[in-house]
Amino acid sequence: MTDTDHKVRASAWFATLRDQICDAFEAIEDDLDGPTDSPFADRPAGRFERTSWDRRDQDDAPGGGGVMSIMRGRVFEKVGINISTVEGVFSEDFRQNIPGAEDDGRFWASGISLVAHMQSPLVPAAHMNTRHIVTTKGWFGGGADLTPMYPNDDDTARFHGALKTACDAHDPDYHPKFKAWCDEYFHLPHRDESRGVGGVFFDYLDNGDWEADFSFTQDVGRAFRDVYPKIVRQHMNKSWTDDQRAHQLQRRGRYVEFNLLYDRGTTFGLRTGGNVDAILMSLPPVVTWS
Repeated sequence: MTDTDHKVRASAWFATLRDQICDAFEAIEDDLDGPTDSPFADRPAGRFERTSWDRRDQDDAPGGGGVMSIMRGRVFEKVGINISTVEGVFSEDFRQNIPGAEDDGRFWASGISLVAHMQSPLVPAAHMNTRHIVTTKGWFGGGADLTPMYPNDDDTARFHGALKTACDAHDPDYHPKFKAWCDEYFHLPHRDESRGVGGVFFDYLDNGDWEADFSFTQDVGRAFRDVYPKIVRQHMNKSWTDDQRAHQLQRRGRYVEFNLLYDRGTTFGLRTGGNVDAILMSLPPVVTWS
């Protein structure tokens, strides 16, 4: 199997996962059956709108591109599922931060990134991304995490349980390691608080067995694809109050703070000439600060 074959398979998987999750989320939009007093109850079921973009590298040379898939519906206030496959050369200062790029700045990167902000404050927001990056080295990274406005022990247990099952199928050390990494990563140091209830986060995964690492990365995506829609369906038909909605909008501010101040994906995208709209699709549509 050549390096090119690996790249083709990885990028094809990210597109396949995108399609599967889009289908699952549109089915949720179709199946909403309440609350009847919701200000969004009379909206039509949401559908994803896809927008392609091209990346231009140094000297205006082609550098790949991606597809943004955005839906604004009656369950999902705003959900973005983006895929991209880009290549180029890191800037001299940025390449020092990337494994294998210190002396050779050429890179290739492909991945999927998902952020869901919900209409109901009783339905947790969620994030998932997985990626494959190649410099003179190659590795996988990504993860998934849950951000409820009102934490629910059953939801938290179900989400972590699905990710643990995916991890345990590959290595019993993965889940405790990647869960702890997630808790550390999604921490807002300036507020000394967590963004949500965690999940898993991994990076620089290169065990010398590309097939095994790719299989694990796929299983993380599948676990999220299977568990998150079940959590959404558990709560999407419940009524909520104006006070709960106000609390939701304020908590969204923490999401904005993390993604603009600390998120690696945001930094990587902006420093490599990515599409700004796609990079910032993670930001919620409405937010307040106290």
